[in-house]
Amino acid sequence: MAERGALWLLSLLCLTFLHTQSSAAKHGDKGSSAQPFSPFWFTVEPQDTLAIRGNAALLNCSAHSDAATPARIEWKKDGTFMSLVSDERRRILPDGSLFFTHVVHSKHNKPDEGTYQCVATIDNLGSISSHTARLSVAGMPRFTSQPAPTSVHLGDSQVMACEINSDLVPFTRWEKDRQPLELSTRLVQLPSGALVISNASEADAGLYRCLVENVGSSKSSDEGQLQILPEVTINQKLEFLVQPGPVTKVVGTSVLLPCVVTGYPAPHVRWMFGDKLLEESEGRVEILGGGSLQIFNLTEEDAGTYTCVADNSNATIETQTQLTVQVPPRFVKRPENIYAHESMDIVFECEVSGSPAPTVKWVKNGDAVIPSDYFKIIKEHNLQVLGLVKSDEGFYQCLAENDAGNIQSSAQLIILDHASPAGPTPSAPRDVVASLVSTRFIKLTWRQPAEPHGDELTYSVFYSQEGTSRERVVNTSRPGEMQVTIQNLMPDSKYRFRVVAHNSNGQGESSAALKVATQAEVQVPGPAPNLQAVPNTPTSVFLSWDKPVTGNGEILTYKLYYTDKSVGNEQDVDTDSLSYTLTGLKKNTEYSFRVVANNKHGPGVSTDDIVVRTLSDVPSGPPQNLTLEVQNSKSILLRWQPPPLNSQNGEITGYKIRYRKGSRRSEAAETTGGTQLNKLIDGLERGTEYSFRVSAMTVNGTGPATEWITAETFESDLDESRVPDQPSSLHVRPLVNSIVVSWTPPENQDIVVRGYTIGYGLGSPHAQTIKVDYKQRYYTIENLDHSSHYVITLKAFNNVGEGIPVYESAITRPQSDPDVDLYELFHPPYTPVPDPSPMMPPVGVQASVLSHDTIKVTWADNSLPKNQKITDNRYYTVRWKTNIPANTKVKMANTTSLSHMVIGLKPNTLYEFSVMVTKGRRTSTWSMTAQGTTFETIPSSAPKDVTVVSKENKPRTIIVNWQPPSEANGKITGYIIYYSTDVNAEVHDWVIEPVVGNRLTHQIQELTLDTTYYFKIQARNSKGMGPMSEAVHFRPVIYASPSNVPPKPGPSGKSGVGSNSENHILVIVIIISVGAFTIIVVVVGAFLCTRRTTSHQKKKRAASKSSNGSHKYKGNSKDLKPPDLWIHHERLELKPMDKSPDPNPVMTETPIPRTSQDITPADSGLESNPHLQQRRNSYRGHESEDNMSTLAGRRGMRPKMMMPFDAQPPQPVISAHPIHSLDNHHHHYHMGSLASPTRSYLYHQGSGHLRPHACATPISHLDRVDSTESVRNTPNSDPLPPATASSQASCPSEIMADLESSYHGSTTTEEEPSYSSNLPPHRSAHPHTHAHPLKSFAVPAIPPSSHPTYESPALPSTPLLAQTGPPTHPHVVKTASIGTLGRTRTPMAVTVNPVPLPQSYEPDELTEEMAHLEGLMKDLNAITTAP
Repeated sequence: MAERGALWLLSLLCLTFLHTQSSAAKHGDKGSSAQPFSPFWFTVEPQDTLAIRGNAALLNCSAHSDAATPARIEWKKDGTFMSLVSDERRRILPDGSLFFTHVVHSKHNKPDEGTYQCVATIDNLGSISSHTARLSVAGMPRFTSQPAPTSVHLGDSQVMACEINSDLVPFTRWEKDRQPLELSTRLVQLPSGALVISNASEADAGLYRCLVENVGSSKSSDEGQLQILPEVTINQKLEFLVQPGPVTKVVGTSVLLPCVVTGYPAPHVRWMFGDKLLEESEGRVEILGGGSLQIFNLTEEDAGTYTCVADNSNATIETQTQLTVQVPPRFVKRPENIYAHESMDIVFECEVSGSPAPTVKWVKNGDAVIPSDYFKIIKEHNLQVLGLVKSDEGFYQCLAENDAGNIQSSAQLIILDHASPAGPTPSAPRDVVASLVSTRFIKLTWRQPAEPHGDELTYSVFYSQEGTSRERVVNTSRPGEMQVTIQNLMPDSKYRFRVVAHNSNGQGESSAALKVATQAEVQVPGPAPNLQAVPNTPTSVFLSWDKPVTGNGEILTYKLYYTDKSVGNEQDVDTDSLSYTLTGLKKNTEYSFRVVANNKHGPGVSTDDIVVRTLSDVPSGPPQNLTLEVQNSKSILLRWQPPPLNSQNGEITGYKIRYRKGSRRSEAAETTGGTQLNKLIDGLERGTEYSFRVSAMTVNGTGPATEWITAETFESDLDESRVPDQPSSLHVRPLVNSIVVSWTPPENQDIVVRGYTIGYGLGSPHAQTIKVDYKQRYYTIENLDHSSHYVITLKAFNNVGEGIPVYESAITRPQSDPDVDLYELFHPPYTPVPDPSPMMPPVGVQASVLSHDTIKVTWADNSLPKNQKITDNRYYTVRWKTNIPANTKVKMANTTSLSHMVIGLKPNTLYEFSVMVTKGRRTSTWSMTAQGTTFETIPSSAPKDVTVVSKENKPRTIIVNWQPPSEANGKITGYIIYYSTDVNAEVHDWVIEPVVGNRLTHQIQELTLDTTYYFKIQARNSKGMGPMSEAVHFRPVIYASPSNVPPKPGPSGKSGVGSNSENHILVIVIIISVGAFTIIVVVVGAFLCTRRTTSHQKKKRAASKSSNGSHKYKGNSKDLKPPDLWIHHERLELKPMDKSPDPNPVMTETPIPRTSQDITPADSGLESNPHLQQRRNSYRGHESEDNMSTLAGRRGMRPKMMMPFDAQPPQPVISAHPIHSLDNHHHHYHMGSLASPTRSYLYHQGSGHLRPHACATPISHLDRVDSTESVRNTPNSDPLPPATASSQASCPSEIMADLESSYHGSTTTEEEPSYSSNLPPHRSAHPHTHAHPLKSFAVPAIPPSSHPTYESPALPSTPLLAQTGPPTHPHVVKTASIGTLGRTRTPMAVTVNPVPLPQSYEPDELTEEMAHLEGLMKDLNAITTAP
């Protein structure tokens, strides 16, 4: 027995090794079946190059690949491949670069200049193209202007001209007196090549010339003499020597905006970016040559309008320019490599950004992809390929280009061949018919194949249009579905359809081709051709069209649809003629138009939209927020904003400014450009009141003007011949990490103050310096250390220099101080310290909300007359702020009226407004605040953070979570969830789920498993619906346990077990092997001990059996003794070892007889046992109460098994059934089962013949039934055929009694019957050849994966534990039953008869037996460890 156990263990280990080797081989085959993607890219791509005529030139290009053969490089010039075979001047170097020995270029022959692109090709793989590069040839130097003799006053500026071809400017340099000139911040070379000399000195006198070098031939300009004149002492008018022009630059480069001014007194030059003063910053923004602006490392934010303002004590002049910053294309999302099968549809995604917006084109293997019915550009830049064929394989490239550059990115497409099936596949589906045919869709239905070779079949429908070789495919949405609707077909076209079924092994045979033609659209009218729209007036458009070619009867009416593009609402009007004049439109507004013809069948096909803009008109509203700022005694600066958009009525071409002195009627006029929103009016009289008004102009004329507003020039000009005096006061207020600094201007206000310089630092005021505007009266120094001593200095400055500083020191608060500023709790917000005679602040401030982004602020001024008419030069400053978000900055605007329209506000936001008044050098404190909340508008952003997860234990139910939109623009009153299986479907085809506004999660039930769903969410408020979120996809998958479940094999039949699962199985097999070895040792010891008992003890045991009403076993002329190691329990409570809080249903395995002669075809055995008859009838009574799933109903019934019984009373036995828990770790369950020392498996396959097996034990186990029917259906099946004559031995009737009761699963209580597990069909069993009486109580073995033909999650076994508590019913064993997934079944009681208790051993006998057993163990160890 020991040798047999050792041999069995060795065979098990060998089988484990073979399983591992076969698994490795299987994975090797799987990996080699799919061709890997080939790394193929450019390591170097050509760059734009400036070549010199007659010199050599090189365009670099090199490609990398892992292919056996290197890539072949070819070149294209201007989109055409170059033929370089016999070209002696141009050749391709070994690394792929294009080399020119000498560049040829002349006026009429330019063979080398152009756009180049290199193409790398690997045979049998594909081609990729580089981005393009421009080869330019430098022209001959030609001077359009040269230095001329000139002069300059000491301290003034002058420009020496030198203009040359723009491409040669980088090769230009200057010489003075024939010596190279070193440039500096005072001597600057402009982008045109000219030289600026600022703050001239005596050393600057000399002869100047410019030279062009390093372009093949050098050339120098004429020489110009510069003379230095004495310093000017009389006033000279300010004028620009050089003004900036519009400039376009690429991000990351630098730009120089020239601005050179001359005049006396020496002007102060400053730059404005938009309406903000531009300050210098080291290494980023510098002012050179007295006024030119240089900006390094340009960013997108640097684009805009720049104004050069030059002023002195006499006048102010300014000029504007526009800087455009271009951004080269860059990839936001690159295309990715794709595996696909023939007939599938794929999409290459490509998302790019840049400025201007890049154009995208697609290239396949170096050739441009031309959009067609099967190659489509979707979502702006993505490439969709429909109905793949083998020739579509290769490299696809996304090429993006704009004025700043071009880029490319490639992806590979590999078409996979269908893998050979792993087993029998379905035959062709039957009776394929078109059950519904329309103009643009066809519905197909069919019947199941005659040979399905499986239950859960999926289907693919392949279709193609007649005359094309491309075939597309549509899959059914769920297993077993035998119909599909093919959408988006062409009317009046013929199509071929065929259907293929898939089972777990792969794709089956195809049905015969079915030819179906779609219906023609012959009932409704076609589109009206030749639709034209011509604007007649600013408010009307004339439209005309022709009669549809396919009218399909009399046209009754035409419906004209028109849409205001700025709003988006479509309206319509009916007419019965072929033209219509649409009136009442908005001026200078884009409208789209389309026409639909109607006949008696209804509306026809719409025309394409055409877009027309109505004519412009004179502005219908005046400019907004006109303000006046008195600069000095002779000039006043006007600022304004354009008229509202809805009253501009066209592009604003300029503004007309009218002004008059005092109450005179005679007016003067000035005009500005359309983008200029300020104007300095100079040459005015001292101490004189002027009135101004401004009107906007379009090409149609001048619109209405603003109201007259007045300002008075100063009596005398301020002095700027000396520095300002010391500020009259300086106040500091320390906080934890900041100090608030406030001050008042110098007492002597006759000296010009252009700003203030604040210095601060730890112990010294010179560590940091900040400059602020002259109007500012307070500043907050941020980012300071807490509990630190800071010294602060303040100085006023003008163009002469900085004045006398005033000092103050402060200690910041400790970190433990509260964040709330206690000073602010008990004091109003700090305001500048007023002058000795401060102005009264405005009163009665009101905020009137006009729209979602506009609030009108009005107030009164008590210092004005009762009629509130402004007659002086005062102006008002309106400031506003919102506390959401908390760090929002205060915004301000100036106005000279008693109201101000604040625009550009956020919807549904509370704002606070206050006003202060300024008159000359006097200001008031801020007024009391007024509040206003803007109106709501539709949400301008979509809900964010949309996630989809499956609900635990309910795979068909998902939970959608989201967050509110960041720009809700009002209270969210609800959400709408859209979901669909087609992400490209129209919105009205998506399923809608409404959700109330206070919910941020929602459950959606009854989804289809293994189907990808797409979800979008839209928020709404009281004003309407906002935009939809991006689509989020989710695929509901059924899980057998919380751990990761391998995916179910798809239609291709590919399946495999990952390395982790195989290792898991290997570990389990080893553990079982060790356990089996231990059991063998124990059994051998028990067997030997039993044989060594004395005959006296045998007699006592036999007498004990006789007294308990037992009888002898029949069969093979021997009595079979019951096992000595028996469980001493009369009552036994069995429960599964599942500690999950929500246990899944489990399955009870049932013992059956082991020999075929024990099974009879009649019910006689059952009738002889009325108790069992009652239990069986009870089971049938439950059958009508609860049916299994529809899957179980499809699969037919299993034949029932009948057990023979003897007439004698049954021998009582106890059988402990292993319970299989669904909540344990799952394993892959393969066909067949290995012989196990702890368990035997039998399977009944239709014929009813069980394999012959020795009836060596009172109990066995039925293998897990591989079907979805319940065991309770077995009584309705046909009986088994008679047993064969070769086996006449029968098992004892007491075993049969227990088997019959267990098999039928009946109980004497009203509890649910047991169910069989849902496992794959067609699995054979291998019963044990060597059984043991203790199998019923051993740990069940896990079937090893030795026959991997079909894989499915199996149910691991868990031994039952005896319940020690008192039973609730005599002789009852409770087991758990298994049902459908996701449902919990109540335990089923099984009646068990009392067990005979064997007589116990005497102490001395037991000691002797244990000593003998110990000797046997040593011998066994010696045998197993021997080499």
